[in-house]
Amino acid sequence: MRLFRRKSAAADPPDPRTAWPEQPVPDDPPAAAEAFWHGWFELLPMVSAALGEGEPHRVEYELCQLVEALHPRLHFSLERGRQAIYALVVTGQEDPEVRPFTDAWRAAAPPDDAIWEYHDSVPPVPDPTEVTVNLGEHRIALADVRVVAQVDDEEHVVDVAVFHPRFGDLDDATRRTMTFLPLDATLGERLAAERLRRVETAEAEPAGAITLLELRELVRGLGGGPDENVGTSS
Repeated sequence: MRLFRRKSAAADPPDPRTAWPEQPVPDDPPAAAEAFWHGWFELLPMVSAALGEGEPHRVEYELCQLVEALHPRLHFSLERGRQAIYALVVTGQEDPEVRPFTDAWRAAAPPDDAIWEYHDSVPPVPDPTEVTVNLGEHRIALADVRVVAQVDDEEHVVDVAVFHPRFGDLDDATRRTMTFLPLDATLGERLAAERLRRVETAEAEPAGAITLLELRELVRGLGGGPDENVGTSS
C-alpha cells in the first residue's frame, strides 16, 4: 500500500521550516462528499491509465487536491483490492473531528464493483506475516514481529508492547513507525484504534510474546463491542 499526503505543486521543495498554510474546512460534509465523487469520476480515466501503466505517481497531485478539498486532514491510498482489482482508501486516521467527512464520503460512494472498492479506514492485510517493509537500507519482515498483550477484560481493550529484532538498527522515529504499522496491518486502522489502549515499543523480546496473527485472533475475540469485521468498510 502507498499512502499519499498533500504535496506542493511547486517544482522546488518548500523550506521545511515553513508551516503548511491553513486549509479551509467545508461547512457541509455531504456536499463536500458529493463534490469529491464528481471530481473522482472526472479523474478516473487518468487514474486508471496511470495504474494500468504502473505509474500511480502521475495522478498523485490531482488526487491530493481532490482529497484535500473534502477535508485538509484526510489521507488516502491507492492499493490492490481484496475483492476488486483496486481499492481507494480515504481515512481520517480515526480523528473524531474528521469522521463526519469520511462518513459522508462513504455514504455517497458508488457500489463496489469488479474494478474498484472503497474504504473509509485502512483495512487489515490478509496475512501481515507475508509483508516486508522497506525503510531505506532496512528490510523489516513483519513475520518477525512479536507482541506481548495484556487484556483488560472489563474494558475489552488490550495493552501491547511490540518487538522486532531489527528495532536496534532503527532511529527513534522509524522505530515508532514500525511499532504502529504492524498493528494497523494486522487489525486494520479502526479496530486497532478501538481495541488497543496502550502501545509501547519493547527493546527486548518480552516473555510470553505472540505473533501478529495470534494478536489478531485475540483482539477479534474480545466481547463487549464491535464485531470482528470492524476495521473494514461495508
